Amino acid sequence: MDLKTVGLKGQKHGVRRRIGRGVGSGMGKTSTRGHKGWGQRSGASRRPGYEGGQMPIYRRVPKRGFSNSSFRTDYTIINVFDLNAFDDGATVDLDAVIQRDLASKISPLFKVLGNGKLEKRLTVRAQKFSKSALEKIQKSGGTAIVLDEQGRVPEKT
Repeated sequence: MDLKTVGLKGQKHGVRRRIGRGVGSGMGKTSTRGHKGWGQRSGASRRPGYEGGQMPIYRRVPKRGFSNSSFRTDYTIINVFDLNAFDDGATVDLDAVIQRDLASKISPLFKVLGNGKLEKRLTVRAQKFSKSALEKIQKSGGTAIVLDEQGRVPEKT
C-alpha cells in the first residue's frame, strides 16, 4: 500500500512518507534513492530540462525566426462591465482599478475593452479604448479621456 495515496480524515495531501526507517518500512536502506550515481548522493538536484546526459530538447530543436515578445506593449485590461463597480459620476483611471482589485495583470498602461454593458455615467482615463468601449462610455453619458504613455492628457495643437 502506497502511503502517499492513503489520506487521513480531512487531510488534503495524505500521509507523509517516512523514508530511511528500516528495511521493513519498504523505504529503508537506500531511502528510495536507488544505488550509486548522482541522484543517490547528498545535495543532488538537477536543473530543469536536464535529461540524464542526453542532448536536451531545447538544444535539439532548431531556433529560427523572430519573436516579437520582447517588443510587445502590455496593457492592464478591463472590460466595460467591470466599470459598473464604480459610483455614478466617478473618475476611473489605472490607480482606481488597481485599488478596487479589478485587474489581474498590472502594467503601467491601461486599456478599456467593450465587453458588457455600462449603466453608470463615468469619466474614464486610459491610454487606449476599443471602438465599442468608447461608444458604450459615451452612450451612457460619460466621457473617455485618452492619455499618453506617461499618463498625461496630450496637448491639442
